[in-house]
Amino acid sequence: MNKRIVFVDYIRVVACFMVMLVHASENFYGADASGLAGNVSMLANESNRFWVAFYDGGLSRVAVPLFIIVSAFLLVPVKAGTSMTQFYSHRFKRILPPFICFLLLYTFLPLAWGGMTWEQSLADLKMLPFNFPSMAGHLWFMYPLISLYIIIPVVSPWLERAKPKEELIFIGLFAFTTIIPWFHRFVSPELWGECFWNQFSMFWYCSGYLGYLVLAHYIRVHLKWNDQRRLRIGLICFIIGAAFTAWSFWWKGEPGLLIETPMLEWSWEFCTPNVLLATFGAFLMFSSIRQQEAPAFVTTTSRLSFGMYLMHLFFLGPIAQWLIAGDVAHPLLPVWLCIPVIAILTFICCWITTHLLTLLPGSKYLVGA
Repeated sequence: MNKRIVFVDYIRVVACFMVMLVHASENFYGADASGLAGNVSMLANESNRFWVAFYDGGLSRVAVPLFIIVSAFLLVPVKAGTSMTQFYSHRFKRILPPFICFLLLYTFLPLAWGGMTWEQSLADLKMLPFNFPSMAGHLWFMYPLISLYIIIPVVSPWLERAKPKEELIFIGLFAFTTIIPWFHRFVSPELWGECFWNQFSMFWYCSGYLGYLVLAHYIRVHLKWNDQRRLRIGLICFIIGAAFTAWSFWWKGEPGLLIETPMLEWSWEFCTPNVLLATFGAFLMFSSIRQQEAPAFVTTTSRLSFGMYLMHLFFLGPIAQWLIAGDVAHPLLPVWLCIPVIAILTFICCWITTHLLTLLPGSKYLVGA
């Protein structure tokens, strides 16, 4: 049995909770009947504006790239003697059965409580080979994760022989590409060769989540900073990145106005400079944890985190509806408390449910644990 990396277990637990905090926050600006942020958003008041910016942008926007960087940290480079087919077989047997199971659950299970119509369910079923169901927007993450698993055996040989300076060159190019989402919004939707017959721009192959993969390898193999320096620089990077991320939402989110969600979230994409900086800082801080063994709750929750992520929207929606009680401007609790309470209750429900499911035979095919 492989020895667990303690700080990675902590990251998984915290990032899992952050995902729920993000989706709890979306109930307070999404102008959509689902309660989550759709194409159009509206903030009810200044309190919602501030606390959504704080929880969703400032604290939790790093959740997805933290999951990406953890996967890369553990898997790159591929272990010596492992073939591409062996790597694919091992990784995809772990994630694909639970993923497919929950694709089907989100397609049909809401029918049981009138959460969707048969027409919508059948339409979602037809699209399953191509994309996630309409009630499971959070499953978008599985597709880039799968793409990273596909590319890991390809880039591993280069990473094994690359010098630190060479990896830094690629990381620098990746960091530059994180400004592309801003250029797309504020300069031109087509950049450096993009046009209707070509979506692969000049920096296409240096951009995206592959950059986090190389960054994870560089930190693991080449970054020799001591814990004090990791903690200090990590904290500075996280505060600067998170503060900008929170401010960017607050700046655009004028209460009472309908606004296109991509413009409101103009700096919330996971490959933007501010999110990259905050993620780098958060990962550095976590990597300074030197416990020999994590508390049992942390280790257990880390193992359950995949299943908790997959199912959490089943619980979060009803909990949010109960606490919001039809009025996002005046929920049952103050907004600063309501958002984390929704996330905490969702986290508890998912933990209990996933733990119970692990007691069933073949649970790894359902929740990956």
